[in-house]
Amino acid sequence: MTKEHFKILFEQHFDTVRNYLYYRIGNQELATDIAQEAFMRIWEKQLTISTENIIGLIYKIAGDILISKYRRQQVEIKFQKSLITNPLDYSPEEEFQFNELHNKYEKAISIMPEKQRLVFLMSRNDELKYSEIAERLNLSVKAVEKRMNLAISFLKVEMKEYVGKLRN
Repeated sequence: MTKEHFKILFEQHFDTVRNYLYYRIGNQELATDIAQEAFMRIWEKQLTISTENIIGLIYKIAGDILISKYRRQQVEIKFQKSLITNPLDYSPEEEFQFNELHNKYEKAISIMPEKQRLVFLMSRNDELKYSEIAERLNLSVKAVEKRMNLAISFLKVEMKEYVGKLRN
């Protein structure tokens, strides 16, 4: 693999790999580090395979790195996920309600099955179309639709009690 080919590969796919990792772990810095490490491993191996196969390999390597780092840093990840900053100026009551709602949402997202969470966050945060999600995850569009419906149903159930309290 030439330096130019690798540079193009990196520029075209780094953000998508990083976003994929971010959706799985919820930590932007760690996702960036893992994505960089995955690309470094590809560079070090100097593979001569097609671009389509190498992209899948990058995702596989990134997933493997994520799993090994997760096992070593569970406590750190939980702590970082619990940090919430709110730069907007709200009244204390509004800020409390927002923080409570945000915590409930984050908790619901964190306990959502991973397959549903991944599709939900790719759709909502990255604003990807179902067809784009299906292509990136190697799924059918119908499978993406089903996972999205399950994710939304899951959130409705998890958030129902709290939203009912806010309305009263």
